[in-house]
Amino acid sequence: MFGKRTTPVKLPPAPNKEGAPAVEQKNQAAAKRAAKATHEKVDQFNKLKTRIHRKLVEQLDLTRMSGDEESLREQVREVVTLLSEQENTLLNFNERQRLIAEILDETFGLGPLEVLLGDPSISDILINGPAKVYVERHGCLEKTEVCFRDNAHLMHVIDKIVSAVGRRCDETCPLVDARLADGSRVNAVIPPLAIDGASVSIRRFGADPITWDDYVNFKSCTPEMVEFLNACVLGRLNIMIVGGTGSGKTTLLNNLSSFIPHDERIVTIEDAAELKLRQPHIVRLETRPANIEGKGRISIRDLLMNSLRMRPDRIVVGECRGPETLDMLQAMNTGHDGSLTTVHANSTRDAVQRVETMVMMAGFELPIKAIRTQFASAVNLIVQAQRLTGGPRKITTVTEVQGMEGDIITMQDIFSFEQEGVSESGKAYGKFVATGIRPGFLDRLKAAGASVDPGLFERQVLMTDDV
Repeated sequence: MFGKRTTPVKLPPAPNKEGAPAVEQKNQAAAKRAAKATHEKVDQFNKLKTRIHRKLVEQLDLTRMSGDEESLREQVREVVTLLSEQENTLLNFNERQRLIAEILDETFGLGPLEVLLGDPSISDILINGPAKVYVERHGCLEKTEVCFRDNAHLMHVIDKIVSAVGRRCDETCPLVDARLADGSRVNAVIPPLAIDGASVSIRRFGADPITWDDYVNFKSCTPEMVEFLNACVLGRLNIMIVGGTGSGKTTLLNNLSSFIPHDERIVTIEDAAELKLRQPHIVRLETRPANIEGKGRISIRDLLMNSLRMRPDRIVVGECRGPETLDMLQAMNTGHDGSLTTVHANSTRDAVQRVETMVMMAGFELPIKAIRTQFASAVNLIVQAQRLTGGPRKITTVTEVQGMEGDIITMQDIFSFEQEGVSESGKAYGKFVATGIRPGFLDRLKAAGASVDPGLFERQVLMTDDV
């Protein structure tokens, strides 16, 4: 009995004496060490890039180099490659290529922004300090891995942007509007106004501009609405585009202007020139900020008043946001039919109230009825652009300004978008309808040779969104 050999029994491993909290602490410590190592590696990479870039500036005088930008980039690439090889580092091939590419972006472009500017799917770039860079893709905001070394690096890029259009951004002028070479709109706010570092907002305008075919394909409007808007522009109606921030007002203004005949003289007035009209006879005017002494500012109102002496067939104001609104209404009322402008407002009725407020800013104590009468006689059509839930941008209403009834401006929607809900993907959907209202200016369009089929205005559903 005692001589039999028995098979040893395998017992389960003893419980961890340290306990779960200790294991969790070990995991957290390991994560911190890994994060610290990554941070140190990034820091070493940035220091190396700064060191090589400084040597490049010391050795190379770009002003004395000849050739186009492509050949210049190739020459600089060779120098950067040689400098990086002289550094005693353990960079692999991919890291070396990334180093060279980033130094070239710093030299010829806008540094970390070049990657984002090269992505056609990005519509907005939003920088909240050097370490937080967000983009908007297809109507949704997302944080990127792009970052700047520090606030000084971000300030250097801002200075590069604004100096290219003859503007400045410093402590005496901490707010600035500018534009990129491709027409993208830039707004920058720097410390001390921006507490957590410089803030930059870039509204992208792609290399391939959105056309009316895109509007229809994206279900932002219907072919019937395009036909009607075309007739209204040809018929020289004064049109006001309204909408909130990011609703697509400027893009819509660009496309409406494409209907203007090519034999007309157009004067455009903007804070930062971003309109891209396709007609041959265009005079582009841009405001100028005050100099370092606080003098020399040229406002939209100054340019608008001067444009009346330039024999324009049409006046296009990028945005009315102050006292120039009164001058715009007067221009529309004094022979400059067919003018276009945009206004920040959430609805057509809100647009009227906002215009009243902006006219009062001109300093004239005009009664409300006089302002409304001026508005009703100047503006013929209001087109509302809106960014709906989930990101889709649509022309939600096309409204005729009919006139005055007592003290009230009367308006009627001709076309509208009726939202029916939000899909499972989080996007608003609905249908475009013709309201059944025939505009009162059809005879005017017919006299101008821009008549439209009256059947276009019969009450009907023009297009339905797919859920």
